[in-house]
Amino acid sequence: MAAGFKTAEPLEYHRSFLKENCRPDGRELSEFRTTTLNIGSISTADGSALVKMGNTTIICGIKAVKAPEDSLEAPGKGYIVPNVDLPPLCSSRFRPGPPGEQAQAASQFIADVIESSEVIKTEDLCIDRGKLCWVLYCDIMCLDYDGNILDACIIALLAALKNTQLPEITINKETCTPEVNPAKRCGLHIHKHPVGASFCVFDGSILIVDPTAEEESLSTSQLTVVTDEAGRLCSLHKPGGTSLSGEKLQECISRATARQREIQKLIDKVIQSVKTAQ
Repeated sequence: MAAGFKTAEPLEYHRSFLKENCRPDGRELSEFRTTTLNIGSISTADGSALVKMGNTTIICGIKAVKAPEDSLEAPGKGYIVPNVDLPPLCSSRFRPGPPGEQAQAASQFIADVIESSEVIKTEDLCIDRGKLCWVLYCDIMCLDYDGNILDACIIALLAALKNTQLPEITINKETCTPEVNPAKRCGLHIHKHPVGASFCVFDGSILIVDPTAEEESLSTSQLTVVTDEAGRLCSLHKPGGTSLSGEKLQECISRATARQREIQKLIDKVIQSVKTAQ
């Protein structure tokens, strides 16, 4: 009977739970799904991370490429190129072919977060001023789609950046050519730790965090808040939908700040456990 009600009237089915301050999967309204993290899972990448939030699974691989500085826009600076891929593999809602609207919007959102949060200073990617810089290609792929990919993408990207090791490069003074020493590597300097918290609004006033794909499709609006370890608001993404009161927005920012602390602890714990194992 419940399955039939859920299929015939999905919104009313969800409302029946929301009235009791809970959700169909048993979570409270302000409760995130269990989040797990693995790092270094792609041996061919310079840094990588795999994140699971409930059923939503995202993997991020980072490849560092040397670029002559005359090909770059700003002298003394490298750059970071994120790309979010939502292949048919992860959900029947996506089709083969060029990136769809949601994948393009997610890529742009991640690029904006990288820039606004200053997670990495692009000057740090300069190898030899006026000659050579690093370009970091960040490929973020969804393996299983069940809502809230933006939060998972940010966690995967941040963990992968913290896992990245770049080979030492010196410029030969006689030949002026770069010489790579793959045996000697060093990590990136991570300046900030941005973390996202996404919310959905039901009936204009009921807030839920970390929505599933079904909750996203039934909600009246969505919101993603990105904060760093200093509690600074790095980004606020609201793609249309119903308006949100100042009080509700403040509630979202407070919850996002708490989420940032939780995720930074998780990333640090996983990185420490990998170091200990080595």
